Amino acid sequence: MKITCCNMVSTLFLLYVLYLSVLDEPWRSINWGSKHNFLQHANNYNPQTDGQQLRILLHGPVGAGKSSFINSVQSVLEGRICKKAFADNMAQGCFTKKYTTYKIQKGTRNTFYPFVFNDMVGLKCRNRRDRRIHVKDVKRILKGHVQDGYTFNPESKLSKEDRYYNGSPSANDKVHVLVYVFDANTVSLMNDDIKETILDIRDEANELGIPQVAVFTKIDEACPEIKQDLKNVYKSTVLQEKMEQFSATVGIPMNCIFPVKNYHDEISLNNDADILILSSLKSIIDDGNDFLNEMHV
Repeated sequence: MKITCCNMVSTLFLLYVLYLSVLDEPWRSINWGSKHNFLQHANNYNPQTDGQQLRILLHGPVGAGKSSFINSVQSVLEGRICKKAFADNMAQGCFTKKYTTYKIQKGTRNTFYPFVFNDMVGLKCRNRRDRRIHVKDVKRILKGHVQDGYTFNPESKLSKEDRYYNGSPSANDKVHVLVYVFDANTVSLMNDDIKETILDIRDEANELGIPQVAVFTKIDEACPEIKQDLKNVYKSTVLQEKMEQFSATVGIPMNCIFPVKNYHDEISLNNDADILILSSLKSIIDDGNDFLNEMHV
């Protein structure tokens, strides 16, 4: 009887907490029936300059879900679960070692969307030296000096003598949108080295005029109310507080931060998850396209 009573009390307490952490009205509006419009936006996107492609760089801590986000975008656009970018279950390690460009097929075999994603080694700064090396590599990526296939070396930055150094980057080689990917579970636990690294990279991106967006992953693990119903995402006070804290820490505005649930172990698509992924993709494309248009003015 004691065990039953304790379980009942625990259940009631959990329900009470969920009730307090879920607002009656969302703090950000989203149309859960807009999947077709979001897909049409991605399908219709075409840079105004012939041959131009929008380059999107994903950056963030080890295990945040950068590769999974690429897979998730591809899955939604192709209408099936895709695993093109290798993602690892081991949060303590970094599966991505090379600078890799991912194209997403559009319709016929040799036709691709006019935007590409670039994955890179996860941020894992243990000391000031690691931070300096990482920041210098990212700076060169932003300017288009790093070629596809470069293997990141935690001991030294890419040198101009390296065969993967691009001395004469074209407009297509440069990064047009910088996307920070963070695990909603651990975003509030960032150490000072990672904060400083993010701020250093933001300074460089700002100087180059590159727009920046943040994507919050694993929101269902971070917030029980969202795990219960993904449509609670913008009613969750817990997630709102996490995003506000992150915004205040690194300076990215709230309207540039997007929560998503990546596809990882699933075998089929989910409409609500698709909407969140496509919503973030729309903002990434729009911001990047604005930057491209300014480049060609």
